[in-house]
Amino acid sequence: MSSVINEIEQQFKKHAVVDVKSGDTVKVHQKIREGNKERIQIFEGLVIRVDRKTSHTASITVRRIASGVGVEKTYLLHSPLVTKVEIVKRSKVRRNYLSYMRARTGKSARLTGMAFDKEAVNDVRDLKAEAEEEKLKEEVAKAAEADAAKKAEEEAKLEAKATEALANRKSDGEEE
Repeated sequence: MSSVINEIEQQFKKHAVVDVKSGDTVKVHQKIREGNKERIQIFEGLVIRVDRKTSHTASITVRRIASGVGVEKTYLLHSPLVTKVEIVKRSKVRRNYLSYMRARTGKSARLTGMAFDKEAVNDVRDLKAEAEEEKLKEEVAKAAEADAAKKAEEEAKLEAKATEALANRKSDGEEE
């Protein structure tokens, strides 16, 4: 029974995920769908919690101060809506759950930074996600091309109508 569950979990698990730790400052790129439009929104903040790192239900809780209000969002790392997690800064912490950061503001909320290789940590390529992104870009380009062709056709019809009307007007003027 558990092997069947593991097989199903492996289907939905991303092949490559950034190794995020508590205390990291990250940029999470998330797909947002509004009606029939789709865009990518970036949420940058401090990772205050990392749960179930090896599981397909691995999640991170990211906190930031927006307009003087603390905002926390929890992201599933293997979700298809999370396109990219980029580590901006890595800090030295000794806990997995940084709940004490909620009470801190200003200088007391600073964490000691650590040196790390930003390119090596963030160089995680998910080929499926990249292919899907390319496909979306191609679809948008095709839709724009189709719209442009449709507009050109309508303009050609209007132009033909205008020339016909002018020709009729000139012929009516000559007859009188």
